Amino acid sequence: MHVVVIGAGFGGLGMAHALRQAGVTDVTILERAEEIGGVWRDNTYPGAACDVPSPLYSWSWATNPEWGRRYSPQPEILDYIRRTAAADGLLDLVRTGVEVTAVEYDDATSTWRVITSTGTVTADLVISAVGQLSNPIVPTIPGASTFAGPAFHSAQWRHEVDLTGKRVAVVGTGASAIQFVPGIVDRVGALAVFQRSAPYVVPKPDQAYRPRHHRLFHRWPAIPAAERRAVYWLTERLNGALAGESPITRPMIGALRAAWRLQLRRQVRDPALRRRLLPDYPIGCKRLLFSNDWYPALDRDHVDVVTDRITHIEPAGVRTADGALHEADVLIWGTGFAATEFLAGIDVRGAGGVSLKEVWADGARAHLGLSVPGFPNLFCVYGPNTNLGGSSIIGMMEAQAGWIAQVARRIADGAAHRVAVRREVWEAYDREMQGRLGESVWAGCDSWYVDGSRITTNWPGLVTEYKRRTATVDWSELEEVGRSQ
Repeated sequence: MHVVVIGAGFGGLGMAHALRQAGVTDVTILERAEEIGGVWRDNTYPGAACDVPSPLYSWSWATNPEWGRRYSPQPEILDYIRRTAAADGLLDLVRTGVEVTAVEYDDATSTWRVITSTGTVTADLVISAVGQLSNPIVPTIPGASTFAGPAFHSAQWRHEVDLTGKRVAVVGTGASAIQFVPGIVDRVGALAVFQRSAPYVVPKPDQAYRPRHHRLFHRWPAIPAAERRAVYWLTERLNGALAGESPITRPMIGALRAAWRLQLRRQVRDPALRRRLLPDYPIGCKRLLFSNDWYPALDRDHVDVVTDRITHIEPAGVRTADGALHEADVLIWGTGFAATEFLAGIDVRGAGGVSLKEVWADGARAHLGLSVPGFPNLFCVYGPNTNLGGSSIIGMMEAQAGWIAQVARRIADGAAHRVAVRREVWEAYDREMQGRLGESVWAGCDSWYVDGSRITTNWPGLVTEYKRRTATVDWSELEEVGRSQ
């Protein structure tokens, strides 16, 4: 049985590892870029780092006693991915520079045609591991193409552009901006940060791991293992608080709010600026951010936080609704990703030629985030409703990879052929998800978690629950689509 995995980031490489552990070895990973790494390959902006502690933000089967910091920077995470993939023999499975444009199911042969920029590949089973944060968004603003200077998205950072002494305009105040703005603030001559809504930014309990730590970690592996368990426990409490799961977990939200308010007051001197930095939505409704240097970066004499709406871009800068022109030499988009556009850019057609885009016209949905009725032997890693408001997404992706590997093993053994979730199971699961998400903090505002009236990105519970529900495939929830071969 030939398996094609689309994407060579944490999800795709972890999926290939799980398949091989299950004895499914004929695996090809197709990667559109020229090397592996996913978001950690693409996001090279100054200050790029993880906001989940690295002892947990790593594969369970490849823990790393050599992390340089509790919250590792991008180069170190990318190096970890490369080293681990090489040591595990996964690099031999990857074909880089191959962009998948379409995936079409052939009813006659019960196989998939994977159409790429370099030709067509036939597969018995296809797994999408393209992620939710792989396609940058640049908002449609009148005149954007007329800007006279360099303009780029944070995920497509132009390192050849020298920002020294330049007037820089940054649009957006999300998870990337709170890292790269402090990373460039000391170089630029003037910085205008355009804020649509203020984020909650709480302290980041970071620290460097010294040689003495590494000696301890190597000598007593139980120490980093204990740290991993402790971080998991704490982030599970955060997951439960955001989902509104239990009154016991809600004090964490109060503690985070207090930590945010104290940090804002201590790090921003100007009361008028503090007022501009007050969010107008419940904490956790949008992505909670962790930083120790975001507020100090904004509280600088050469930095201006602009809250007026942008009306258009001009060659000389950014025009706002109050009529002011904010002159700039460089424009940087910190405007995030098309998180709700799952499998964007890939035309997926299942049994009978049904379009996945049409099935998902009012929002993406998949049973356990993995399977859609009518699309046999097609599965998703990091699919709909599997994102987290807290904790490490790698734990979720490992659980998904284990479930898919069970299905793949059964197909390889000939005990199953054209497997997809039953429609009634898919519909019932979606009702459960939207019902539970409607009680969560994420239902209280407009964010990148939401697609229309539906929350399509986030999981409404604990990672522990998701692992339990995916630990063993419930075959009664699946069916053979059409004629078995």
